[in-house]
Formats: sequence, structure tokens, C-alpha cells
Amino acid sequence: MKVTQLYTYPIKSLRAVPITSTHVSPNGFPYDRRFMIFKVLPDGQEERLRRMTITSFHQMALFLQKIEPSEDNAEMGKTLTVMYRPPEKHKGKDISMPLVPSIVGLEQLEVELHQSPTKAYNMGEPYNSWFSSCFGWEVILVYLGPHLRPVLGNLSPNAVGDRALSTKSWFSSVTQGLPNLLALKAKGEEGLTFADCAPYLIVTEESLKNVSERLPDGMEMDMTKFRPNIVLSGASSAYEEDFWAGLKITSKKHEGEQQPLDMVLTQNCARCVSINVDYTTGKSGTREDGSMLKKMSKDRRVDAGAKYSPIFGRYAFLKPDTHTEQNISVGDEAYVTETNRERTRFGQFPRGFARSHRNQLTMLQNGRVLVVDARPR
Repeated sequence: MKVTQLYTYPIKSLRAVPITSTHVSPNGFPYDRRFMIFKVLPDGQEERLRRMTITSFHQMALFLQKIEPSEDNAEMGKTLTVMYRPPEKHKGKDISMPLVPSIVGLEQLEVELHQSPTKAYNMGEPYNSWFSSCFGWEVILVYLGPHLRPVLGNLSPNAVGDRALSTKSWFSSVTQGLPNLLALKAKGEEGLTFADCAPYLIVTEESLKNVSERLPDGMEMDMTKFRPNIVLSGASSAYEEDFWAGLKITSKKHEGEQQPLDMVLTQNCARCVSINVDYTTGKSGTREDGSMLKKMSKDRRVDAGAKYSPIFGRYAFLKPDTHTEQNISVGDEAYVTETNRERTRFGQFPRGFARSHRNQLTMLQNGRVLVVDARPR
């Protein structure tokens, strides 16, 4: 297989930025989902800020993003340009900001995404006013800075059992009908930006072709509606990635200079109404592709842990101890190193995982060994 597309999303839920080559880290691609927009709620409400994602705020699809290099190509000098492109073309406008802004003098906030909290920074003016004028209500643009969110509800390769979630699943804010999940607390450098579930999402062109077959002749599903980071081509069949457990990506651009990129694929990605959004209107689609969630639900509800949601794509982490001074580029070769005998169940360890990861699933605490029960509650 080959890597055919790479994407990053500097501001969460805005449009994708295609890239041809980038560094990798345990926390995802550089700049991926380091910013997020929050709606400011009126005084007196239980919460002050409401997170904004394309699932609930479809008009976020009207914002394009572009990363522009600095004159000396230094990381700190890169610029993020956001382009608002509503159907009324005369209302379109742009704004630019540092891709890696200084946090000196910025207001620090406590924000939360899917019960996974973090510290972050209010970017202030002119950015808040600009986005507020586009949406028509008060919002703030939040920057993650050096902080990361705890990895919760994911089968992280570095995770150890920490605590059970409350009766309300953290993932219910992304899609409905999932069971309660075991909360997993990451060790070391691992953590999330404002990505929902994992640092990386991997999909295949073969699976997208199968999705497009649900549409009339001449229509194709937009890959970016699935918000992948890594797109592969050359899979032997559609959806074979449902069973992938390990993947290696060999750099063609840096052949002989770096080891293969080793990734662990842990859970399948359950889909929500965001795939129905029309990116030209910022509303629910009215064409055939505007009912794609329903179309896929007929045969792609294949994860018993997310039984009401169709599956497309697979969440991935860098394998523990992977050297992070590595790159990935379009054209790199990829091959599967490990598969599961059956599909993983969201919130549950795959069969045989406990035996092969025994050291990661036991803890010495208060003089006794605790074995983590990973069954969903």
C-alpha cells in the first residue's frame, strides 16, 4: 500500500489542510487541532463555554484553512490563514494568525472535551471578534499551547487502568448509543490535542470507493468529510482496515535515514451526522450524499460497542518508544504488521490483548497487584 493523502486540521472542525510531508509525534501531526472555537453562553447558564464542532455547528464547514511558511521557514514564523467562504460570496473574508502563537499575556482557561479536561489560552482580539462576526454570536478562539488532554476511553498502547467513568459515557457527546467505557490514563508523553479520540485516524481509498457506490453515477463522497490524517491506497478490499492492529510506514523520501514508522491501531471510528454536511452551504446536505449516515448505517454498523453508528476508519497511536524524529510523506509505502481475528469492540480490549500486554495491564499499588478489568460496563 501507499500513502496517498495527508491532512491536518489546525482549528478543530474547520476544513482540512492537505500536506505532502510532515513530522510525526505521539500527539499527532504538528499543528493538528491545536485550536478550538467555543461559544460564549449568557450569564446564569450552568456552563460558560460550549465547545463547537461541525457535528452541531454545520456552518464550521464554511471556514477553509491554509498554512503559510515564514521567509526563513522557521516553525515559529508560520502563519495560519482562515478564509470564511459563505454562500453569499460578498460576505467572505480572511484573517491570519501565528500558527504557533506566544502565550505571554493570554488569559488561561480550563476547558473540557468529552470529559477530558485541559488548560488552554484565550487568543483574544482580533480573533474572537472576527469569528463572532462570522457566526453571528459571541465565540472565543482557544489555543492549546503546551498542554495536552488525558487519553480517555481509548485503547491506548501506553494506557494503564486508572478509573471508571461515570454512568454517562464521554463519547456520548460525539455520537449516541455507546456503552460506558473504561477510562485509560496515558503515561509519558502521550496525550491528545483537541482531537476526539486518538492522535491519528487512518482510512483507505478502497473503503471510500465502497462508500461512493451508494451514490448515483457521477457522484463521489468527499474524503475530507471523514476527517482522516492518513489515507492509504492498495488495500486488498474495502474495510479490511477494520481488523488491522499494527501498521508500518516506510519513508521513500528519507529511505535509509530513518526506521519505519510503527503504529498501533486500536479502535474503529464510529461516524455521526457530520458526514452529511454540505461543505458549500454549511447546512445538512439535500443531495444524495446528504443522507450518507443513513446509507452507511444499513451495512456498516459493525462495531458492537457502537451499534448505532456506521464505521469508517481506524484510530491509531505511535507504537510506544517509537523514535519521534521521523517524517511521513505522500508516496511512502505502508504494510500491515498485525491483524485481529475479529473486529475490536469500542471500549473493550480485543481477544488476546490481555495476554500480550500483561505488563501494561497490571499495577503495583499499596503493595498489591491490581488487574484491570477492561470489559465495558
